[in-house]
Amino acid sequence: MAVWANMNSGGMWPGPLASVGMTSSIGRIPVVGVGPVVEHGTRPAKSVTGEEFEVTATVFREGHDAVNATVVLTDPQGHEHDVPMTRVNAGLDAWAATVSADRAGRWSFRVEGWSDPYGTWHHDAIIKVEAGVDVELMLEEGARVLERAIAEVPRTKEQCTPLAEAVAALRDTARTPAGRLSAGVSEAVRHELQARPLRDFVSPSADLPWLVERDRALYGAWYEMFPRSEGAHFDEETGRWVSGTFATAARRLDAVADMGFDVVYLTPVHPIGRVNRKGRNNSLHAEPEDPGSPYAIGSEEGGHDAVHPELGSFDDFDAFVARARELGLEVALDLALNCAPDHPWVAAHPEWFTTRADGSIAYAENPPKKYQDIYPLNFDNDPEGLYEEILRVVRVWLDHGVTIFRVDNPHTKPLWLWERLIADTDPDVIWLAEAFTRPPMMHTLAKVGFQQSYTYYAWRHTKPELEEYCTELAGPAAAYMRPNFWPTTHDILTPFMQRGGPEAWMLRAALAATLSPSYGIYAGYELMERVPRPGAEEQIDNEKYEYKNRDWSAPNGAPYLKLINEIRRAHPALHRLRNLRWHDADDDHVLVFSKSRRVYDRDDVIVVVANLEPDVTRDTWIHLRMPELGLNWTDSFVAHDLITGEHWNWSEHNFVRLGPDTEPIHIIHVRPEGITGPR
Repeated sequence: MAVWANMNSGGMWPGPLASVGMTSSIGRIPVVGVGPVVEHGTRPAKSVTGEEFEVTATVFREGHDAVNATVVLTDPQGHEHDVPMTRVNAGLDAWAATVSADRAGRWSFRVEGWSDPYGTWHHDAIIKVEAGVDVELMLEEGARVLERAIAEVPRTKEQCTPLAEAVAALRDTARTPAGRLSAGVSEAVRHELQARPLRDFVSPSADLPWLVERDRALYGAWYEMFPRSEGAHFDEETGRWVSGTFATAARRLDAVADMGFDVVYLTPVHPIGRVNRKGRNNSLHAEPEDPGSPYAIGSEEGGHDAVHPELGSFDDFDAFVARARELGLEVALDLALNCAPDHPWVAAHPEWFTTRADGSIAYAENPPKKYQDIYPLNFDNDPEGLYEEILRVVRVWLDHGVTIFRVDNPHTKPLWLWERLIADTDPDVIWLAEAFTRPPMMHTLAKVGFQQSYTYYAWRHTKPELEEYCTELAGPAAAYMRPNFWPTTHDILTPFMQRGGPEAWMLRAALAATLSPSYGIYAGYELMERVPRPGAEEQIDNEKYEYKNRDWSAPNGAPYLKLINEIRRAHPALHRLRNLRWHDADDDHVLVFSKSRRVYDRDDVIVVVANLEPDVTRDTWIHLRMPELGLNWTDSFVAHDLITGEHWNWSEHNFVRLGPDTEPIHIIHVRPEGITGPR
């Protein structure tokens, strides 16, 4: 394992293969199949600081001489760092090394294959000397190889000592041949040559791009709120609703921080159009008191660079952001490139929209859905002018302390927009794609720069569905795409959540929080709001079209969410994605997985056992793959349930009971002090 380098700013990643040194030739020591590689090396593989991942390659050569391999990491300042690789499958010539970076920035890596003269001699000498064949010749050849290692590879005097002593011993005829050989193959010699090897015929692969980002790009707990609902109330005297403000929303931040969330995500805060405004539950007729959808952006009060007057001023927004920061919260803002018919852009730049044959501007449609209150942008008529305006808007919000953008429907805009926009903003900014669309588009959005993506987690409920989907996300896709799991959103209320009781809501939050390093909760989850709009997978009385005056003093699920987030913060294993490992259960409705991570000199190991039908009590045996927990097959350990605080003695096979009369899920910490068995 190795750690490295510094943030580099701005600019787009080089595109052509030639710009990253790709070549079609095979080196003297062939190196092929290097990974991870994204789009043939035209786009970077991704990680965050401290995130370990494997670099793999196939490295081989003709004949029987020893071959070896090294990963070379190049930091943003151009300094190179070597990491030895290990052959993990001799029959397939497969090599691997675990690497990581301790600072953000633009890196690259390559694999170098090389002939290993010491390894070749070591192999042959042991066989021949023990057999009494060419003994003096083999011992002299070993001395010469070590002399080369001293002369050709930079070392300190202290580092040369074991090699020099071995040279002298190999030529010391007063010793037995076995004793002379033993000096040449000693642990001290092998250790020194592993650290600073003698390498012949070094053959590098292409340099592949690697982008290292800050930790929040992978790990974080999100909390979504509509600012206008926080503090909203119905005025009995006027018979109308009074909007919440940034000031009243700021009062909610203490509770959000107390629950352990890292990010507070705000739906759009801009002026809302009056033309074709939608009423309650997406009605085409809006009453005078209906606030309209915050996604229908723009009116005479301004557009995407303005705040809704009822929410307050920019000073009030700045105060909200400042309070969030005091509480350790980052502020994410919805970037919804939608325009109401009365958005200022419509009059000033009609070319930025699509004009139909009758002269009208086309409103948004996703048949059979119609969005009469929204005009979608057209990027084909004046792409440069429209891009510059969007970039200006983004910079307005960056200047006011927004550090994360949740982008609404990015898959309905051209990909070049996001590639440029993300490259033209500070590399610390995080972009979350709300793209419930076909996998190729979701994956390509990640490849062009989005750090995170919404996923299909909300619709994956069975054991095969979850195992297959999460295996995909934690596998090769993890090199460029990071999931953010949400049990519900303001647009999504699946049948499972509509029918499920408290155990189902506990289960889905806990699964989201442990399967994925990033997950999110939509305000109202604590109150288990689950009444659907008939015929739709969304809430009745949807908050997109009205105010919600929630009674947070009522008993709710906030303590449970707080516990889940406390567990996440305390256990670094849950901060990672690629470390997901599956285990077995006799019951097909029980999901078992683990996550492990070494931090400093200790392993943090978590085992999760979940009843996927929590309204039914399930008794079953689970079967742990002990090596995945860093244990021997015959070991036993203390299993500490972080949900209930209970302790059990567990081993490879364990009996569990989960259901409404117990808990829907175990989150088990494998207690290192409780491990017993031969070590």
